[in-house]
Amino acid sequence: MQAMIGSWGRAVVAQFHFRILLLSLLPFFLSLILWGLAMWWGLQDLIDFIHGFFAAHDGFKTAGDLLASTGMLAFKTVIVPLIAMWLLLPLMVLSSLLITGLMAMPVISRHVSSRAYPQLEQRKGGSLLGSLWHSLSSFVIFLLLWLLSLPLVLIPPVHFVVQPLLWGWLTYRVMAYDALADHADAEERKILTRSHRLPFLIMGTICGVIGAAPMVLWIGGVMSVVFFPFFAGLAIWLYVLVFIFSGLWFQYYCMAALQQLRSAVAATAITAAPV
Repeated sequence: MQAMIGSWGRAVVAQFHFRILLLSLLPFFLSLILWGLAMWWGLQDLIDFIHGFFAAHDGFKTAGDLLASTGMLAFKTVIVPLIAMWLLLPLMVLSSLLITGLMAMPVISRHVSSRAYPQLEQRKGGSLLGSLWHSLSSFVIFLLLWLLSLPLVLIPPVHFVVQPLLWGWLTYRVMAYDALADHADAEERKILTRSHRLPFLIMGTICGVIGAAPMVLWIGGVMSVVFFPFFAGLAIWLYVLVFIFSGLWFQYYCMAALQQLRSAVAATAITAAPV
């Protein structure tokens, strides 16, 4: 717990470093361009498809009954664009996560290691392709679980517990790999991932809860067509900031854990050496 709190404090300070703030701009603009083009090209088609599906299967009446039973009948008028935004949300988060991981994490790793752990040997146990594969495979598992958990939105107390845990699992899977890619070898990464699974999940879940703020903006943009581009852009930027903070937090924590692991291995080797 002390290690988590200590690394969190260092990540907060590093978040406001000029270089790190500047680092958030490139992933933001790339995500904004990507999703601006995607929504311009296919958002209306997606909304039309959902509208047609609802019209053909009496979906508006069913949705109205469900919303009325939960006291949210006011959302009936925007149910179609709301569902469209909800379906796009995981893909938007994935793109922001991948862009941040591929572009920002190497810079974050150098920033943290050069200032806090300059003597820590880089054993290059990870790679760019490994990071990409790890992120995509983790997201596929996450997406399946996320789709299976969608009905839980009708049970708010359970939904508000399950969703942060899912986002926490995805965040720790991606961030832990990227944070250890340069410095740990494959065996060290496996040991640390196994022995620190619970702290990683707690850290990822906290980051997932923080990430609920841009999610509200993203979904809230549905309520105002005029301000939707502003809300969407702000949500993407906040997601990038959250992921960069997550990267800093995991980087500081993983570097400290790796240093501790190597010290323990070295101490064991000295103890076991013949006199």
